[in-house]
Amino acid sequence: MQGTTRIGISGWRYAPWRGRFYPKGLAQRLELDFASRMLPTIEINGSFYSLQRPVSYQAWHDATPDDFVFALKGPRYITHNLRLKEPRAALANFFASGVFALGAKLGPILWQLPPSFAYDADRLEEFLALLPRDGRSALKLARQHNEKLSDDRALLKAPAKLRIRHAVEVRHASFANADFIAMLRRHGVALVVADTAGRWPLLEDLCADFVYMRLHGDKELYASGYDDAALDRWAERIDAWRHGRQVKDARLAVPTCQLSGRRRDVFCYFDNDVKVHAPYDAAHLAARLGVATGLGANDSFTLPPDMAVRKPARARARRK
Repeated sequence: MQGTTRIGISGWRYAPWRGRFYPKGLAQRLELDFASRMLPTIEINGSFYSLQRPVSYQAWHDATPDDFVFALKGPRYITHNLRLKEPRAALANFFASGVFALGAKLGPILWQLPPSFAYDADRLEEFLALLPRDGRSALKLARQHNEKLSDDRALLKAPAKLRIRHAVEVRHASFANADFIAMLRRHGVALVVADTAGRWPLLEDLCADFVYMRLHGDKELYASGYDDAALDRWAERIDAWRHGRQVKDARLAVPTCQLSGRRRDVFCYFDNDVKVHAPYDAAHLAARLGVATGLGANDSFTLPPDMAVRKPARARARRK
C-alpha cells in the first residue's frame, strides 16, 4: 500500500506560459480549465496576497475536474504582517472568505513564514493550536470574522466531512531544532520540503500523515529547471515517503527519530515558473511515479476536445 501522490504547479497565470504550455489562442479565462486537466493539483497563490471572494473559490471549483485538488496558500497578512501574533481574527476572516466553496477539492493549506522570522515557540504553539482540522471547527472559527470582512462577502457554510491539513514552510535556520519538529508532530502539521537553490533551509523531517513539497529550482531560484538526475532523486524520495520509509541521505533536523512506517500522501508543487519549466518538470516527475498527466509525445500538452480556442485577431479580421 502507498499514499496518494499528486504533483503539480504553483499558480497558473503566467504570461510566458501562453503559447508554450498553454496552446496558442487559448482564452485566458480557460487557463485553469486547461492546466487542471493536464496536472492533478495546483497551488492557489492569490490567497497569499489578499483575501479572495466566495465567487472566485466557487469559479475555481467549477472549472476543474471532480477529482482535482487545490493546495491553498495562507495569507501573508497572518505570516508576514502579524508574524503569527494574535492571529485569531485574521484566521477567521480567511476561513470565512470563501475557502469552503472548494469543498472536497480543498487540499493542504500552506503557511509560508518570512526569512526574517526566527523560531518562536510560544507564538508558533498559539498559531498551530488555532488551526482548524475539519469543517466543523473551521466554520466555528470563520463565524468569528471581524468587520474587515462584511457579512455579504462571507461564506459560512462548510461541508460536514471537510478535512483540513496544514503545512508550514520555514525560511530561517533556527527552525532546524528538535523542539520545533516535536511541535509539528504533536499538532500533525507537515514541514514543507522546500528546494530553494540553497537560499533557505531544506529539511526532510516527516511530521504528519502527508508530505508537502515545493520545488523552487535547484540552481537558480524560481528559474532553473530540474534535469533527469535531479528528478530521479526526487522520485526516489517521494516513493520512499509514500510507502512510509525515509531515504538514507535525508536532510533532517532530528536525525535519530524513527518513523512509524505508515504510508503518507505526497503533494508536490513546482514553483520554477519564470522560464516555463514548472509544468514540464511536474509532468516528468509524475511519469517516474506512475501519476497520470496530459503530457504527450514531444513534451506536448494536448488541448481537451471540449475546450474552445480563441481565433487570433488577424484570422477573425480575414473572415469579415
